Amino acid sequence: MPNWRLRAIASMIAAVAAFSLMDALLKGLSAHYPPMQVAVLRGVASMPFMLLPLLLTGKWGELKPRRFPMHLLRGVLSVVVLGGFIYAVRVLSLANAYAVFLSAPLLVTAFSVPLLKERADARHWSAILVGLAGVLTMLRPSASGLVTWGALAALVSAIAYALSAIAVRVLTRTDTTASVIFWTVGLMTVFATAAAAPVWVPLERSHWPWLLALGVLAAIGQYLLTEAFRSAPPSLVAPFEYTALLWGIAIDRLVWHVLPPLRVCLGGGLVIASGLYLIWRERQHTRSELTQQSWQ
Repeated sequence: MPNWRLRAIASMIAAVAAFSLMDALLKGLSAHYPPMQVAVLRGVASMPFMLLPLLLTGKWGELKPRRFPMHLLRGVLSVVVLGGFIYAVRVLSLANAYAVFLSAPLLVTAFSVPLLKERADARHWSAILVGLAGVLTMLRPSASGLVTWGALAALVSAIAYALSAIAVRVLTRTDTTASVIFWTVGLMTVFATAAAAPVWVPLERSHWPWLLALGVLAAIGQYLLTEAFRSAPPSLVAPFEYTALLWGIAIDRLVWHVLPPLRVCLGGGLVIASGLYLIWRERQHTRSELTQQSWQ
């Protein structure tokens, strides 16, 4: 395998590891503060690292929004994503929350059909349905209770993330990457602050290093993720996003001394298999189009 492919894969795996460690910090903070307040802390901690490159280069014009209503929508969706996910990791293990949240790529494919007018054949829909069956397995429906609140929060977070990803596809047609990231995180922080203000808990001095670590890990993860997608096609590196489940299991075992139950492993396996199949199908479709263009 060429070195550039190995570097891209290594960057993606390292990025997922950084984000997993960041999520472990969010889980730790959620034991002391309400979910919306933790979302605020996540936004505030990452903001300096987002603005630093622009400060050093002087490219402030890249922050100008061209579709502000769409930025507002992403800000609201980001509040739902972070609030739901933080609540999920608060009451579930990281692996359990990840297993449900990893259904987001399937939902992106499903929502893209009505919202972006993209096409999906019977094989795509079959994979989506298999993946959603895996989600239902993890939600643990029963006569006494349809779902656990934590699993439901993770699913709501995944739905909001999928809708936000579709909004990004629209936004990046007119707005810069810096603008999309800044306004999303900035508006999310403002909205989350408004929601958290009535129940705000004073910060403990011992948690300030955690906030610094949040910002550093977010910056490292974002940099490595960008490098991975810059160095190789998405079809090569995207499957390694699913290593989040492995990182979650490892962190759960080392820090909280728990392991996911069998139904989570089974359901998560169905979700991951369905996602990998969709990525493979997209890769095959892209190759077919390139082959047809070369013959024309």
